[in-house]
Amino acid sequence: MYELKVLARFAAAHQLKMVTEKCENLHGHNWKIEFFVAGKELTSGVLVDFGIIKKRLNDIIDTLDHRFLNELPAFKNANPSSEQIAKYIADEFSEQTGADEGYRVSRVSVWESDDACATYFPPEAG
Repeated sequence: MYELKVLARFAAAHQLKMVTEKCENLHGHNWKIEFFVAGKELTSGVLVDFGIIKKRLNDIIDTLDHRFLNELPAFKNANPSSEQIAKYIADEFSEQTGADEGYRVSRVSVWESDDACATYFPPEAG
């Protein structure tokens, strides 16, 4: 099994409902994303070109960057927490990836600060 990782960043604001009083206030983060794909077979010595992963990931990140996340359709019925953002990124990327491409999202880590992150493992990653 091979696993590749790319990094991305974005800035956005959110409010978390029913969490803690402090987090219910409008606030923002400079988010850091660690994005992983995995697969078993290499083609011409690579799992997938990093450029393909970066392009697809950046297209998703562009939908989040400099936004108030609570207003996005993806978070209409869910707190835009680090956990939910990680799942959103994994799900969106998976929708763009064909089953025949030979790799899948294995995990997504979303850092909201230098010392706090959440990681999502898609069910098929286990």
